[in-house]
Amino acid sequence: MVKAMESLSFRPGRAFLSSNSPQVPWTVVFEDEGVAAYFYACDRSQESQDHAILDAMLIYNVASLQETGADRLAVVEWSKDGLRAVLYLDGTAQALFDFGQRCGHCRMNFPNFIAVQGETWQKESHAWSDAALQRFEAELYQ
Repeated sequence: MVKAMESLSFRPGRAFLSSNSPQVPWTVVFEDEGVAAYFYACDRSQESQDHAILDAMLIYNVASLQETGADRLAVVEWSKDGLRAVLYLDGTAQALFDFGQRCGHCRMNFPNFIAVQGETWQKESHAWSDAALQRFEAELYQ
């Protein structure tokens, strides 16, 4: 089976990488607009962009990076079932979205929101999960 993977070579301060899951309608987007970089979980079946974004996680603040002039490599890899996506920067996993569990994990654990009644996506915590990453990576090679 061919792995679903997208990559982008970039310099911090300006980057955009969108990756569609093989399982419609899920999409993830890595975006660095100059001040900060975020990873977004999106539902492309929604008509407006505001409704399409299910969750967002901070990946880094550009000012806090060392060597902002150095080229970086962003890679998005999808699970075989198309329900989970991991963002790797320079080979290190930074964030994972799980569309099946409707949650996200990132190394920055930010932002977090108060639970809202009726909300189906878990946004109260984005705490990093080594276990979730290990499951993701182990399943790629089964």
